[in-house]
Amino acid sequence: MTEKHVFDKPIEVDERQKLQRSFSHYQIFIPESQRNTSGVPKMVSVDPNLFTQGTVLSIHNICYHQEEVKSNFLLCRQETFQREILTNINGIMKTGLNAIMECTGVSKTFLLDVLAARKNPSGLSGDILINGAPRPANFKYNSGFVVQDDLVLGTLTVRENLAFSAALRLPTTMKKHEKDKRIKMVIDELGLDKVADSKYVDTQFMRGIAGEEIKRTSIAMGLITDPSILFLNEPTAGLDWSTANAIFSLLKKISEQGRTIIFSFHELQNSVFNLFDSLTILALGKLMFHGPTEKALTYFESAGYHCELYNNPSDFSMDVINGDSPPVIVNRKKVYEVNEAGQLFMRKLRMIKELAQFYTKSPLLRETETELEKLSGGQNYGSLSFKEITYVTTFCHQFRWIFWRSFRKLVGHPWPWILQIIIALILGLIIGGTFLALKNDCTEIQNRAWSLYVLTVFQCIMSISARDIFLMERNLFILEYISGYYQVLSYFLGKLVFDLLFKRFFPSFIFTLVVYLMLGLKWGITAFLIIMITALMVTYSTTSMILAIGIHENAASGKTLLVTSYFVFMLVFLGMSLNFETMAPQLSWLQYFSIPHYGYMALQHNEFWGRNFCPTLNITNGNHCPGYVICSGEEFLLMQDMDLSPWGLWRNHVALNILIFMFLIIAYLRMLYLKRNS
Repeated sequence: MTEKHVFDKPIEVDERQKLQRSFSHYQIFIPESQRNTSGVPKMVSVDPNLFTQGTVLSIHNICYHQEEVKSNFLLCRQETFQREILTNINGIMKTGLNAIMECTGVSKTFLLDVLAARKNPSGLSGDILINGAPRPANFKYNSGFVVQDDLVLGTLTVRENLAFSAALRLPTTMKKHEKDKRIKMVIDELGLDKVADSKYVDTQFMRGIAGEEIKRTSIAMGLITDPSILFLNEPTAGLDWSTANAIFSLLKKISEQGRTIIFSFHELQNSVFNLFDSLTILALGKLMFHGPTEKALTYFESAGYHCELYNNPSDFSMDVINGDSPPVIVNRKKVYEVNEAGQLFMRKLRMIKELAQFYTKSPLLRETETELEKLSGGQNYGSLSFKEITYVTTFCHQFRWIFWRSFRKLVGHPWPWILQIIIALILGLIIGGTFLALKNDCTEIQNRAWSLYVLTVFQCIMSISARDIFLMERNLFILEYISGYYQVLSYFLGKLVFDLLFKRFFPSFIFTLVVYLMLGLKWGITAFLIIMITALMVTYSTTSMILAIGIHENAASGKTLLVTSYFVFMLVFLGMSLNFETMAPQLSWLQYFSIPHYGYMALQHNEFWGRNFCPTLNITNGNHCPGYVICSGEEFLLMQDMDLSPWGLWRNHVALNILIFMFLIIAYLRMLYLKRNS
């Protein structure tokens, strides 16, 4: 026996019961002091009668002020002032669809972020309660949040994206088959079974599943922890009306399973508007209306604004706030005859103030305040400062899954990496052909030095793209970190280790191998390993420097241009050192700040030390070359004031290691700064 079809697929009665909440043992948010050591909420047995309305989020006189700094260049000082974004917001969000609407501005997004505990609580006053109790410290981790942009990796399938979310957001105490079962339940719940194993999610680079399935995938990512409250920021932005209608029909069905869904929107068609259970209208951070959606038009009629039969209620509400409804337009024409056009904006501000004052005197607000008083029990909890909590997964677990996702991303879209290897191979062949088979005599010493210079230059140039390691996933990182997927350190090391092992290692190795074989550089296992290690260390130190300076900067930023200018100058400076007489002594101190210098010096020491370029002369027996000829590698190294001892080689490697470590520390600190300001 089956029930009605849901999402185009019949679901058995017992299977539907598994998807729905168990009201006799409902999962609620409780204070951190009553939590397991893993940070996961305990399951508490509660009276079923308490949850006839499901999870209730109540808003008690919320205000939000943001501190802004204004610089005065002429007076050489900075002025700090408070900007009021939300003012005296009260409301109740129950099980169902709870819409937050605003014509212009950022108040609706701010309110949504504040309710989801994703804003700095330092500017927050008032109370936000869950079933009459304060939000726990890890509320933002246990609730679901879907951002406006669909931040899922396009090179992973729908199932793989969900598997990544489940692996990091569900506790490690859950077995793999239990997580797989949860993934299957979410896929069935959102009607994604037909596209679950599609090779790619649609992105700007490749064609994949349709826009509706992409949005469903984003919602599925938020539902993977089975939250009782789901937040969505403009879930239908960029979608056509037909797709938007399908998405809201889906959200309506999800809310009927016992979830409280809170979302913001700008404008929608009438058929979707009628699905809302409650409506909150904001203007310039002030509350214009809050209550059941079906009471909105009656409320505005009581304020003197009548909605025509053919008008869309959501458009009508926006017109009232904007001053574009018919009664307002008539009065505005009279005003426009006398006043300048600039006065219309002031009239709009006065209208918003009047509507806000009208709402404060309306029966709707009194009903809301009465219900809020019952929920809070007359207590004033005050705004809470959320503390960092223990993640539900370990550092090693997070590192492994971030590494796995990076590998799957490479496998799913390998062509940029393959192209990089092909370019390295072609350039290696070109350079090898230019200096083909260097002769072991004194006439080829300068060419041999130039070939090592080109080898160093390649390692620096090919690492310029290192800024893309974190830049391409910046918004995804911020979303996942705020949602409690992983620590900053595990993400930083997982992405970095994968990039150094694959994207940096193979191009550098292939280019160095081709040049080494074609040029006939110093033969031997030890000499080859030193050349390879030196080339990789130059690559890794260059990568680290680029990450430290421009870790989240685009190609046109000043910091990226600064990095490019640094390497251009240092490579020119290094090229001048090949002609000893052109090197200015006053600039010799710059070598200690040059990554190419350390790599080039190490390569020269390895290549020239112990070499005899005049085999017809027996140098060991005291014979000497003419003064204008360099016969031994040691002579060449001494002309550059290099130490001939083994330390003369290894100190360059030590310096490169110090630079790598120092730059990576700076890059990690910048990631932490980005996290704190996200």
